[in-house]
Amino acid sequence: MIQFVTLQQLALSTQTHGQAYSARVASVAAPLGAKHIGARYVEVPPGKKAWPYHCHHANDELFVILGGSGRLRYGDEEHDVTAGDVAVCPAGGPETAHQLIATGDEPLRYLAISSMREPDVLEYPDSGKVAIFSGSAPGGDKSDRRLELTVRKEAAVGYWEGEG
Repeated sequence: MIQFVTLQQLALSTQTHGQAYSARVASVAAPLGAKHIGARYVEVPPGKKAWPYHCHHANDELFVILGGSGRLRYGDEEHDVTAGDVAVCPAGGPETAHQLIATGDEPLRYLAISSMREPDVLEYPDSGKVAIFSGSAPGGDKSDRRLELTVRKEAAVGYWEGEG
């Protein structure tokens, strides 16, 4: 039997951080049984961002813009996005870092779709952080995570440090 949902039926939860970040989100794929692809519905209020500028080393992401308007930061470039646009942000380093920012008078609404590979390593070029996720990919079930670690890149140590 095919599993489906109407976006208007989703129970949205709100996430915020400081003045810059705010979004209403709902998982789409996992509740319908998906194990290797993730999808999240996202609404970002005007002038806000849902997540920090980041790149995934293991996961591709695809964004389908459903409504509103925004700006996609991608690597060293910025692109305007509006309903009907599709953006692919493949796994890679800072050259594939990405972030969507709502720029219009109404919320930016989109589907964020991911390959959900784990473990994944994320980099945050604006803040110089690195995060590691295992047990559950970013965007996956946090109760399945065995490791979630975020450090600043300058705190890195050599491979053999502490090994005698």
